[in-house]
Amino acid sequence: MLVNIGCIDDVREIALRRHEREDGELVVVEAGKDVPFAIVRMFTVRASEGAVRGRHAHQQCSQIMICVHGAIRVECDDGKSVKNFLLDRGDVGLLVPPGIWATETYRTGNSILAVLCDRPFEEADYIRDHGEFLAWRRSQVHR
Repeated sequence: MLVNIGCIDDVREIALRRHEREDGELVVVEAGKDVPFAIVRMFTVRASEGAVRGRHAHQQCSQIMICVHGAIRVECDDGKSVKNFLLDRGDVGLLVPPGIWATETYRTGNSILAVLCDRPFEEADYIRDHGEFLAWRRSQVHR
């Protein structure tokens, strides 16, 4: 099945609305306004310093990654190019479209990553082997 997959230039940071007061801050994320898709699922991942998570791609699922505590480096790979992003502010989200291999390295202890998705969990959507990912990318129509 051919799907519309992203390239490395489609991975981008998205500024989220931040409201700061003396007693703290509020960050707002709204589907259709801040996120370019309807949010179907949200999950969080907390890990210790040095932990490496992700290491997979999605065939159809788009995601927004937000580091709500700590610092997390996200390496994104489209099979041809690689880009690295440092998520260390709660008011910045990283848009990761389908077809991007993402690896998250937790830079500080107890860092927490919130992930907003446009699809429910579907195990068949995951590509968990990098070699299979590269073969899958080659089989898709590129823009």
